Amino acid sequence: MENDVQIPEDSEPQIRQEDTDDLLPIHWRSGSLKYADFKPLTAGGTAELKTCLDRNLNRVVVYKTLHEDLRESEMETKRFLREARVTAMISHPGTVPLYELGRDREGALYFTMKKLAGQDLRSILMDLSAKKRKTAKDFPLSRLIDTLIAACQTVAFAHEHGVIHRDLKPANILVGGFGEVMVLDWGLAKVKGEVEVFTDEELKGKNTKSLGITQPGRRYGTPLYMSPEQARGDADIDERADIFNLGSILFEMLTWKNLLFGNTVQDVLKQVLEQPTPVPSEIAPDRFIPKELEAICMHCLEKDPKDRYPSVMKLIDDLQRYRDHRTVSVVVHDPMTHAWNWVYRHRVLLTALGAAAAGAGATWLLMR
Repeated sequence: MENDVQIPEDSEPQIRQEDTDDLLPIHWRSGSLKYADFKPLTAGGTAELKTCLDRNLNRVVVYKTLHEDLRESEMETKRFLREARVTAMISHPGTVPLYELGRDREGALYFTMKKLAGQDLRSILMDLSAKKRKTAKDFPLSRLIDTLIAACQTVAFAHEHGVIHRDLKPANILVGGFGEVMVLDWGLAKVKGEVEVFTDEELKGKNTKSLGITQPGRRYGTPLYMSPEQARGDADIDERADIFNLGSILFEMLTWKNLLFGNTVQDVLKQVLEQPTPVPSEIAPDRFIPKELEAICMHCLEKDPKDRYPSVMKLIDDLQRYRDHRTVSVVVHDPMTHAWNWVYRHRVLLTALGAAAAGAGATWLLMR
């Protein structure tokens, strides 16, 4: 990133010698028994998260469990286990480290993971839209694009391992105070090769090991960031749905406005399925939007998946080309633009050559 590292304001030393040098008792605690000092963190539709102390390692972790009324649901149990295992198996610097999966004394499933610190991209974009000066200083467009590239690299790694996120949005991208970018919430991830799912009633008497957890005809994801194929409930969603989601995030970075909007979910779905895709420069005419980034964004947001980038790696390549002042694949430049980009990329060398030529000229004049 171009900007200096932003040190968190509350960055007091967190590691103390008395925490690192405690002896581990002979009768040490294992499983859920080693966690103490539980404090509420947040809750979603299916699960709740708490912070707690791992007494063996003397560190604070995040402890996630299903809501009590969902613990008997085979569907939610499978989703919970998938989220834990997918997060652990991806094991990329851009995903949250997962520490343990198990059951507590009552038999309830839980998993623990790293407690992250930072600001989610949604709050950053909201602050930019509200014209907060500190956020504008800390997050110019160049840093936002670097953040998107980092998130794309994590998603590309997941795709390489057969996992599609399906719920990429600014709220699921965390930007840390030391340059880290994390892609969160893999609870709706789809694993390649999964088969049709059945309801809890249909599951009775069946071998659940062979069943997937994506039900044909159901929509998975957040409506404001859904691709057309997600909005239709298509069963054959692939990596290009994530590319559409990433394009929605880029649209928001360029305009500080949502790609989709509406008073109801039906309004939003109708917009993504039936209405033309908005053009960033027309939605935010008062903002400077580079034509390269607009073209990249619109290519991600094509209605037909076949018309989008074929892979996230191709999207990353174009974003990096833009950052390096090179020609991106979705824009045809005129010769003058090519020449300017070449001069910009080689500005240090040209400056040095110019200085050397001026020095040689001055030396020649003195000798004359």
